Amino acid sequence: MAQEGARDMPGGRPALEHELADCLWSVLILAHRYNVDLNAAFLRTMDGLEQSITARGTTHAKP
Repeated sequence: MAQEGARDMPGGRPALEHELADCLWSVLILAHRYNVDLNAAFLRTMDGLEQSITARGTTHAKP
């Protein structure tokens, strides 16, 4: 919200980058601990989202 100007928060972009990196670190640790293949899970999820969007008649490119 701060990045979009909707909320005034200290730290600005560096704070956003830190928080995103912290979230990513947590996801990577959990995936490792529970032996989750993140690449495969991500691809399955994106395929499912693409099918869902296509079924609604809306097209959207994969990230």
